[in-house]
Amino acid sequence: MTGVKVVDASALAALLFAEPEAEAIAQRLEGARLAAPSLLGFELANVCLTKLRRHPAQRDSLRAAFRLAGRLAVETVAVDHAATLDLAEATGLTAYDACYLWLARALGGELVTLDRKLAAATSR
Repeated sequence: MTGVKVVDASALAALLFAEPEAEAIAQRLEGARLAAPSLLGFELANVCLTKLRRHPAQRDSLRAAFRLAGRLAVETVAVDHAATLDLAEATGLTAYDACYLWLARALGGELVTLDRKLAAATSR
């Protein structure tokens, strides 16, 4: 097993909803211990809701895909909100995105995301 990887909603949504990047994300996550801030479930629910509104005819398949999130072995971890706020302020990220970056740094793990701005902040 490889080390810990902090996975954000953009990466997990790609897997769950069979988006074009799904295979690449699956390869990056394979064998890793997965972690995410506790807001992950809310973010995935929001992604699903957006898809439901755009594609109402796909409701059943979208809801089924969303339910698969519970089968993924992603450990949810509490974050330090004050430190996350400081990081958001320093990087220009939203507080939501900064919590993924903060967690990756706190756990010493790789951040797996499809968000370009968040990915760019990992090197700052």
